[in-house]
Amino acid sequence: MTNNPLTQYFRQPAVYIKLPSGGKHYADGAIAMPPNQELPVYPMTAIDEITYRTPDALFNGNAVVSVIKSCIPAINDPWSIPAMDVDTILVAIRMASYGTTMEVSTTCPHCDNEADYGIDLRSMIESIKSPDYSKPLVDGDLEIYFKPMTYQNLNENNQRQFEEQKILQVLPGTDMPEDQRMSALSAALMKITEITVQALAQSIASVKTPSALVSEPEYIEDMLRNCDRRLFNKIRDHIVESKTGAEIQPLKIVCGECTKEYMQAVTLDMTSFFADAS
Repeated sequence: MTNNPLTQYFRQPAVYIKLPSGGKHYADGAIAMPPNQELPVYPMTAIDEITYRTPDALFNGNAVVSVIKSCIPAINDPWSIPAMDVDTILVAIRMASYGTTMEVSTTCPHCDNEADYGIDLRSMIESIKSPDYSKPLVDGDLEIYFKPMTYQNLNENNQRQFEEQKILQVLPGTDMPEDQRMSALSAALMKITEITVQALAQSIASVKTPSALVSEPEYIEDMLRNCDRRLFNKIRDHIVESKTGAEIQPLKIVCGECTKEYMQAVTLDMTSFFADAS
């Protein structure tokens, strides 16, 4: 269709955001970054709202990808979004669709008072920082360089971990013979360990030794499976620390009942994060 006389009623960008990554770490052609580095964010459509309410689409990540494509068309391939940009993008879409304030239900750990607090999503975005991937982790003669996981990595790992954890929860209540139950439990724990190793490998860009620069994923995974416990834990802790800084930080809440302060974590589960605003 051309020359639609109703185009003036189409949605317009409601928010402009700068990504924590600055547009780095995206695959070629995955993002069309404007010269001013500010991406326009459109409000969700009615179709978008239906999409994120579809359980299967939420679980496999297709709902999130579809909504991002609709609301931030400059991102051509949402699957390749670096992990540190995901929260910023989801918060920006909510701001564009429902406004800059979000109600959070919380319970004071000091007096058990339950209350709703309005939080400013703009300050939430400002709290998200990008890790410095230019600095390696040095261990002896090893230099380990890191990279962010993509949204596709995150989604696939979360699905696999969810499935194995569900098995762990179900096993104790089954009528399965004890030896079979223990065997299934051991297999599920081994799979969770394997998921952890692969997730760490996906966060490593390369490993530099005195004689080689190794970037092949299979070699990096092999090193993680066979290195000593000290090095493995050092790599894991470095990745966890970097990941924590790139996430939404806990909010400081002052209880209206006892006036004491406490920290409230905010999670971006798609179902609750958008559903409570509609």
